[in-house]
Amino acid sequence: MSTIRVVWGSATAPTKMASYDAALADAGVENYNLVTVSSVIPADADVDPVGTAPNLGSIGNRLTVVEARATTASVGSASAALAWVQSDHGRGPGLFYETAGEEDSESVEARVLEGLDAGQDLRDWAFDDPEVRVETVSGTVEGYATAVVLAVYGKSEPIC
Repeated sequence: MSTIRVVWGSATAPTKMASYDAALADAGVENYNLVTVSSVIPADADVDPVGTAPNLGSIGNRLTVVEARATTASVGSASAALAWVQSDHGRGPGLFYETAGEEDSESVEARVLEGLDAGQDLRDWAFDDPEVRVETVSGTVEGYATAVVLAVYGKSEPIC
């Protein structure tokens, strides 16, 4: 059985990429090459919302993730949301859904849960109650602000 850790972070910096890198650092995954996957949780995976990732392997390794990311410039709000649900009391397969936008956390949360409901309707599984994590950054900043929420699958692997 593997563990999928849900991590999150937010940060500001002078450029879009620098604010993204800093948000990844806040979540503990800045030293990996992220490879995004769609949204399916394998059966027997444990989903653990930890906030900040532990050491997941060597610097530069590949790390498989589902990622929600929002960036805003100068003024406003950016929210990233990740929702998930599993079947069979957390032992069966499940789904992640992600969304992000330059809007308040309540709107982004409602939208990600709406998407998760639609994904559940496509499958013939009996689902447990959903969980959701929203990360928001707001206010006036010099440069850019980024919020991220990621589901990190297992540990990193060598990229070459």
